[in-house]
This record gives sequence, structure tokens and C-alpha cells, in this order.
Amino acid sequence: MKIGFIGLGNMGIAMAANLLKAGHEVTVYNRTAEKAQPLVAQGAKRADDIAQACAAEVVITMLADDHALESVVYGEKGVLECLPKGAIHISCSTISVALSEKLASDPQRAAQQFVSAPVFGRPEAAAAAKLFVVTAGHATSIDKCQPIFDAIGQRTFRFGDKPSNANLVKLSGNFLITSVIESLSEALALVGKGGLDQREYLEFLTSTLFTAPVYKTYGNLVIEKKFQPAGFLAPLGLKDVRLVLQAGESLRVSLPLADLVRNRFLTLLANGGESLDWSAISQISARDAGLK
Repeated sequence: MKIGFIGLGNMGIAMAANLLKAGHEVTVYNRTAEKAQPLVAQGAKRADDIAQACAAEVVITMLADDHALESVVYGEKGVLECLPKGAIHISCSTISVALSEKLASDPQRAAQQFVSAPVFGRPEAAAAAKLFVVTAGHATSIDKCQPIFDAIGQRTFRFGDKPSNANLVKLSGNFLITSVIESLSEALALVGKGGLDQREYLEFLTSTLFTAPVYKTYGNLVIEKKFQPAGFLAPLGLKDVRLVLQAGESLRVSLPLADLVRNRFLTLLANGGESLDWSAISQISARDAGLK
């Protein structure tokens, strides 16, 4: 399949590499052009602008936030203007429900198709093609995109024909991850202050009632304080919690834990945590407990 890929951050570069490995013809674009070089060395074509990346059957965007995606889609010579009729725009970005609804319903899209397909998994999962893909949109379009999802992930979950459904699932999932980080951090601070070995405690948890990968992954990051290089930057964590709260307000759903986690991110960033992994909010519980 002829694919354009826009956005070569930690996740995007790994996803595009797996598309190349699967035999797809991939043209890549990134504002910082040198980020495309490793993919060019693997056989990708480098696009000089968004329009060149859109000369494809499918264009995939993997961008940081609503603003970045809107500029790529609605800017001059952007996706909206340059993607051919009948081609599909797949958004893998973690964006607001409102923007997803706008992208799906915008009358300017003409005969373009839109599929929302955010992913779950850290960069190491992306590199191993072990992402979980959450998708929503017209069934025929998703069927056409399935070989793409198979190349980047281990399983695809469909949530109906309304693209924003996938974004709501993604935001709710990220909210749960941050809630796990916060609650696990508090528990580790408690047992640590009580003189117990935190690593033994984590082994107990993840071998009994809390065997989910999220506890193992983030428990080890918290204990080892492995916050750099960041797999997922703290400012993006704050962005996602903010989008969760926006969705909750729109749907009239109270999310008190999201408010708490939002404040944790604000505290982390106010104290110089811009470059840290989002799991670094754990250090606030440790500090409040008087732990070094």
C-alpha cells in the first residue's frame, strides 16, 4: 500500500519503520527533516512538504496534540487540501474528542475518508510492533486499513463507525494509566516509609492481585527512577488529562481522580519536570512522604 506518514516522534518513527518492514511504500514527513534520515536509510521516501506525503492511498498522522494536527490538516497545502478523493486519513494521535468529531464531519473533506486509530503502548512496544490499536470509523475504510494496523500492532479493537469513539477510549485509557501511576506511587511511598523493600513489595503485587503489565512497567520505572529518556513526556501527560477533563465536562461526567492527577502534573512541571517521563509524578508522593 502507498502510505504517507506525518510525525516522526518516538512513536511515529517506530511505526513507520514497521510499515516499511511489512513491505508498504512509505513516504515520510517531519518538520525537523533530519528525523526522517533513519527511515530513508531503510527505504522510505522523504517528503519535502505535507503535500508530497499526501500523494498516497492513506496518510497517517502521529502528532503531539490538537494544535499540531490542526495545522497539518487545515494549514496551507495541508491534508485537507492535498489528500486525493477516496484516500484515507488515519489519525493515530491522542487528540480531543471535539477535534476528532470536527475532522470526521468537516464538509471540506469532500470524498476523503477519516479513520481514528490511536494506539496504546510505549516506544519499545511500537518498535516491536506490539501496539494495541483502537479504531473507529466507516467499516469499509477500517477494513482497507487493517494491513496497516497488523503491521504496527498485535491486536486491533473496533469501536463502531463514529471516529471520536476511539479517541474517547484512548483518553479514558490514558487516564487509567495515570491513576495507576499515582496510586502505585502512594502505596510505594507508604511501604517505603515503613521500612519495607519497595522492590520486594512490587514483586508481591505483580505476582498476585496486580499482574497487569501497567503495574510491572510503571512500578519498575518508579522504583528505579528511570525518567529519562522519557518514553512519554510529562507535558503530554498533562495534555491528555486536560482532554479527559474536557470530555468529562462535555458529557457531564465528574472525574475527581483526573483533577488530582492534573495537579500532580502541574506540580511536576512547575518544578522543572518538562523533560521527564510522565511516571515522574511518582516523585511527588515520595517527596511528600519525606523519602529521598
